Parts: sequence; structure tokens; C-alpha cells
Amino acid sequence: MIGTMALPHRILMGSMHLNFESDPRALGAFYAERAAGGAALIVTGGAAINRHGSGGRTYLVTDEGAFEDAAGAALEAVHDAGGRLALQLFHAGRYAFEATYGLRPLAPSPVFSAFSRATPVPMNEEQIARTLEDFGAAARLARALGFDAVEIMGSEGYLVNQFASAATNLRDDAWGGDALRRQAFPLAVLAAVRAGTGLDFPVVFRMSGDDLVAGSSPPEEYRRLASALASAGADALNIGIGWHESRVPTVQALVPHGSWLPVAARIRAALAGAARQVPVIGSNRINSLAQAETALALGNVDFVSMARPFLADPRIVAKSAAGRPELVNTCIACNEACIDRSLGPEPVSCLVNPRAGRETEYPISLPVAGQGAGHAGARLLPARPTVAVAGAGPAGLQAAAALAAHGVHVVLFDAAPEIGGQFLLAGKVPGKADFLQTIRYFTQELPRLGVEIRTGIRVEAGDLAGFSHVVVATGVLPRTLALPGQSRLPVLDYREAFADPAALRGRIAVVGAGGIGVDLAHLLIQPAPGQPENRSEETGRFAREHLGSKDRAVHGSRIDVTLLRRGGRIGEGIGPSTRWAALQALRAAGVRMLTGVTYQQVTSEGLLVTGAEGADQLIRANAVVVAAGQVENRELASGLEAARVPFTVIGGAADAAGLNAVRAFTQGLECGTSLAASLGAHGGAGVRPERKKAPLP
Repeated sequence: MIGTMALPHRILMGSMHLNFESDPRALGAFYAERAAGGAALIVTGGAAINRHGSGGRTYLVTDEGAFEDAAGAALEAVHDAGGRLALQLFHAGRYAFEATYGLRPLAPSPVFSAFSRATPVPMNEEQIARTLEDFGAAARLARALGFDAVEIMGSEGYLVNQFASAATNLRDDAWGGDALRRQAFPLAVLAAVRAGTGLDFPVVFRMSGDDLVAGSSPPEEYRRLASALASAGADALNIGIGWHESRVPTVQALVPHGSWLPVAARIRAALAGAARQVPVIGSNRINSLAQAETALALGNVDFVSMARPFLADPRIVAKSAAGRPELVNTCIACNEACIDRSLGPEPVSCLVNPRAGRETEYPISLPVAGQGAGHAGARLLPARPTVAVAGAGPAGLQAAAALAAHGVHVVLFDAAPEIGGQFLLAGKVPGKADFLQTIRYFTQELPRLGVEIRTGIRVEAGDLAGFSHVVVATGVLPRTLALPGQSRLPVLDYREAFADPAALRGRIAVVGAGGIGVDLAHLLIQPAPGQPENRSEETGRFAREHLGSKDRAVHGSRIDVTLLRRGGRIGEGIGPSTRWAALQALRAAGVRMLTGVTYQQVTSEGLLVTGAEGADQLIRANAVVVAAGQVENRELASGLEAARVPFTVIGGAADAAGLNAVRAFTQGLECGTSLAASLGAHGGAGVRPERKKAPLP
């Protein structure tokens, strides 16, 4: 129970700003699929209570007409799917942008925001009173429209959190000056919302458990705030972590699963002595129901909220309840199509599930339950087209799945002994083990869809002449770089280095410092075999120790790594929410990073370069690894063209420039869907159903 609301289980879908909230049809379809997939309660992306509180042009504002249109569509879709929907009430405070509506951001004090690049206007009494009125009005409207609950956004550095923080609340009045007065605004917002909803309507308060910002209020102060909020009428506390300005990673892949649950657990423990006890919701870096069930079983939290995992697989709950967790498309915490896009105007989606946010463009092809390829009814259908997909990297895997889901008979070929392509390399990088879960998903899902997987086979054009069409997803090859004197030292390409990183010891010069070079550096500096990683179970201590120490012995690094790049930034192409954390970890481990260099020659002692200022410098090295980009692998495409076999090229094989997995998966979906339509395929043949549901936590 959350207040008066009974829920079927304890797995919630957390709030995500989607950048397509103004499209009622897309919003409704997105939420409906997650409601049908089993989320006990869905919390919307933040709805600004007024224009001053908006986080940008793509945010809905509750007192404007577009909000009711979108809210109505979302509510109807979710309720028709048997789900429940809570509206998140939002005010950005000093995280708002003046360019959105020409309004100066408001905040408790004029503390510069590194996120919005502005100094906000300190709120006067009239502005505070009007803001509280707007929170109450938005809550009243939420109930009138039919929402099942509201959530107050009081975490992640937004306005309510800013009043609670000593770093941004420098006032000395009724609204700030000491710990008790810093509680005043959060409690006043709660009172305004409760007045708007009435006492019998569920109100969740998302509060910060730890801001992870220098000079902010300590966690024990937030634990006291939690008790005050519970006593004042909050029906549940949803615990957030960190701010946009925090330099401690919270949601990136390099943060171990469940790292922040102890923060929520300590708040739950603090509530044990409170006058009123309410459920505590834990979140951040939980991407499977198994992890959630463990947290719930230990009594650390009362509910678990997952956001990005519902992007990756809207049926994560249903599949797990059916006893088929191997069919869950796991969130890999890459942030590339979700968090990174939410910081700009581009619609949010998911790298491993490019249908997310595009459900109306790519509706699910629903199979007849239990009908296999050999079902008698299949004989009444026309013969299915057969398509070969050459290459089982991200683009090829997604294309095969899309084709098969629409009734095409697919044979997937790959020269490697297993599917996955460059995800196999990424899965070796510390913090990126979940990339292997994507391979596990396709290993299970493709046969369920009827795809034949043939690995260890390097197909040629002549082998594919009998297929209706060929999808060429043969990927990329490492770009070669002619370095004078490269016979004097071992010079490897990045694939060779990933294949046997333990063979590289001593000093390593990595030529090329984009995403692959950065990943390789992380792989090379990981602790030596048998030496434990420095990962504390204590959340804040883990982050600060693991990412902040410059003691090489602590990390157990067996080699020294230098990353080199001719032009551009180190880590160019890595998403903004991840790049800073990845580079911070490398710096902490002592990795050298040089840009603006010109490569001269390999010597017996290392790599001679000319630095950005024109001076020659010897980068001492025992080996050189070239990670200077990729080129298209188009050999098969050329052969098919000569043989006049119909084909389509996607992914890196089509264009290696700016290649990333988001583009590869998206092209796979688009190609597979459009090709199936052009071949006149019928949907769903040969698909095996999921099993019966099991009880949920």
C-alpha cells in the first residue's frame, strides 16, 4: 500500500523525462506498453507546475492546455491496460533555462548553477507563496483528471531540494538559515499538495538521500527531513541520489548495481522511530527483478523503482513473473539514448530497444499464442520469405529480430564463434559486463522468434543466392595506421588488445582516444588477476574512494597507460553523462592523456610524438595499440552487388564515420521492419509463447 492505493506488487516504474510528452498518442502508447508489461505504478516525467519551473521547451506545464491533452491520453491508455499512473510535480529552480520562456530562473539564493550556466534570482515571499499555490493547484488538477497518485520532485538538485540544501539555500529567514528552517519549504510544498489532493489521495515525496555536492546538507540532515515529511503526511518517500552538478557518478555503468540502496535503507531505519512510518522506495542502478527481490527480501526498502530498465524492456516484470528472465532485454546503463537525450530536445529512446518512444511507428506484431512454425495452421499461410542477415553485431541482431517478429524466416550468419560483434569487446570492460546481457537476450530471443543462428561461418555472395534478400551487417574493421619503425615494438590493433589484455604489461601507448581507446584503457588498468577491486559496499565511500584516489597501488594496476589523440577531445563520442565519469576514473588511476599530438615513429623505447606545442616527446612504451577508428567491412556487399543478389547494408558496414550502437540498433529495427513489409511478410509465425505468470514481490 502507498497511502490508500493498493498495488499488486512492489516494482514501480520511476519518472523519466521523455521529450515527447507533447505528443499525446506517442505518450499514451509508451506508458500503455509498460502498464501492460506489469509495472505496479508508473510515475510520469516531471510536469512543471508553472513556466518558471519548466526544465525546457519539451516539458509540459500543468496550467496550460497541452498538459490536459497529454495527461488525458496517458491516463486513458494506462488505465485501459490495467495500470496506475502518478503525476510528478516538478519545479526546476536554478536548473531552469532563461532561454526557454525568457524568465530568469528562481531559487532560494543566488548561487550560480553550473548546469544551466546562470545565477538565479532569489525568491521573495510573494514568489514563494505563488509557487506553493501552483503546487497545490497542480495536485488538485491531477486528482480531478484521474491520476492515481502524485509525486513531488524534491530530489536531484531541483527547486525543493535546493531549499533543503545548505549549498544552495543561503537564506537567513523563515525559509533557511539552519537545518530546521531548511525543512520549511519542502514541508510547505507537501502541505500545499496535500491540501490540493485531500487526505485520502496518495502523495509520494521524492527526496534526496545524499546530494553528493560539496557544502550541501549531510545525509543525517536528510534523514531528519524524512521523518518530518512522514509525520506531515507523505504516504511514501522515494529516495533520490546526487545532483547534475555532482562529480560522483550515480547512474553510469561503472557504478555497481544497487550501490545506492544503503542510503535508502538508512532513511528507512531512521523512520523506525518516527511518529508515522511510511514506505521507502529505493532506486538507481537496479536493472533486474532479481536485484530488486534481494533488496526487498533484506528489508532495505519497501518498494523498488526502476526507470531505464522499463525503457529497455517494457515487459521486464511480466517476463520475470512468467519465469523467463532470460528473455528480458536488460538495461546496460549506457545513457546514450535516454539520459543524454533528455538533457536536450531529442526524443528519449533506448540503445538496446530502439522501439522505445516509437511504439506507434513500430507496433508489436502479435503472434498467435502457442503457434509454432510447424503448426497445422501455418500451411494455410503463404510461403514465408527467407532473408539472410550477415553479421551478428548490434545492427544485425536487431534486424534479425525485427524481420522474424514480422513473419520472415531469418538465417543469421556470423564468422565469429558467437554472436554479439563489438558488444563482446565492450562486455570485457570494467563496468560494462551488462553489455553481455544484451547478447544473452538475443541468444534466447532470436531462436524464440524462429531465427536460425549459424556462427563460425564466413559467408560469401555465392552462398546467399537463394535468399529473398540479404541484410549486410558485417560491421567494421580496425583502421590501420602506418607508423614508421613499427617493427621495433609490438604494434597491435584494438581487437588484438581486447582479445588478450593480460598479455600487455608495463607501459602501453594507445594511439586514438575515442570511445574504444577509453574503454581499452579501462580494461588495461583493471586490477591484476586475484587482486580485489576497490569497491566499497558503502555508497558514498565507494564512489569517492574508487573514483577519487590517485594511489596506483589501491587500484592494483599492472600497467601504465598513455592515451594519445591527434585532434579533438579525449573520449569524443562518449555521451555527456558518461564521458566525465569515465575520464575521471582514468585520471584517478594515473592514465596520461595527450591531445594535439603528431605521431613520428616507433622506437625500441616507445612512440616518438610531436606535442601540441611543437616539441618532440618520447612516450615510453613496451607496446603500442592502435585504436584510431574503423573502416567499413564491405567485402560481402561488393560480392553481392557483382552477383546481383538483392541486399541492404546497415550499421558500420554502411558508414563507419560516427558509428555508435544507438545508430546500429536503430538501423536494424528500421531495416528489418521496412524490409518485412516490402516482402509482404505476415507477422508472428514460429514464435514460442512465454510461460505462466509467477507471484511477484
